[in-house]
Amino acid sequence: LIIKLINQVGTVIDADPAMRQRLKVVFVPNYSVTVAELLIPASDVSEQISTAGYEASGTSNMKFMINGALTIGTRDGATIEMAEEAGEENFFLFGLSAEQVASSRAWYNPNWHYHNEPETREALDLIFSEHFSRDEPGVFGPIRDTLLNHGDYFMHLADLTAYSQAQAAVGSLYRNSDGWTRKAIMNVGCSGKFSSDRTIAEYAAGIWKAKAVPVASETQLAK
Repeated sequence: LIIKLINQVGTVIDADPAMRQRLKVVFVPNYSVTVAELLIPASDVSEQISTAGYEASGTSNMKFMINGALTIGTRDGATIEMAEEAGEENFFLFGLSAEQVASSRAWYNPNWHYHNEPETREALDLIFSEHFSRDEPGVFGPIRDTLLNHGDYFMHLADLTAYSQAQAAVGSLYRNSDGWTRKAIMNVGCSGKFSSDRTIAEYAAGIWKAKAVPVASETQLAK
């Protein structure tokens, strides 16, 4: 259903004469290494927006960093280590920490955010007004139930306003090419910890207890 919503948002934008030349929303099916080889080097921004404490700590965020993309994300998974290396000032971090998520779960009320945060309410009302489902009224009702009636287990609404503010900061910096370039360079320059060379060397020394074996150069082999 989420994929359907993404595609419907894209369809509505494509039909809007004022927006279709400015914005595209596209769902990439069958994401694979081959697709990543095209997407990652072409990206200016990497979105790592899982609720803190629920990311399996993948490696795509590191690949974006190595290729110069700036990260907007929660304090979760490898994003924490990346920000430690490059400095939080070179990231767009937002939202609750894993500890805050755990400590607030017992009293978290998604309806509070809906009724007290205008942007949150406006975004949800747009979805639930059938704006993106005029031919299928009510199709996105289960999303409403998940977010507002069934407790919003992943606490999406708790982070939504902070996410919007972080996106505004991204847009502001993007208009400052020097500032953006500086942060991109800092990300690339501080990404060495996440290289495969460092990872394999650490595994070899700490886990496999294997020593490095010198490899002869082509000149030495010729002799």
